[in-house]
Amino acid sequence: MARQILLLCGTGASSGFMASNARSAAKDMGVDLTFIARSDAVVEDYIEDSALIMVGPHLSYMVDDLKEITEEYGVRIEIISEEIYGQLDGKGLVNQALKLLGE
Repeated sequence: MARQILLLCGTGASSGFMASNARSAAKDMGVDLTFIARSDAVVEDYIEDSALIMVGPHLSYMVDDLKEITEEYGVRIEIISEEIYGQLDGKGLVNQALKLLGE
């Protein structure tokens, strides 16, 4: 079963495009990851099923508060590279996720 990467942004809109591009890239690369995008308001609804949480760079100010939640579940949270996010670079996001997961 593919490991889930949760992408967070304010409303889930911009991260939705990012997740779609990353899903396509992961499939093309033969990588067993799936990407979903959600609003930061619902992080607790998805955290248990996530291997990693990645936050849009425009929400970097929220990471410390979100870490308090994610640490309870043992899930790492990191900021998506501004370059990757700005270009909606699905392959770049897959590679960043793999690096963060230690692969």
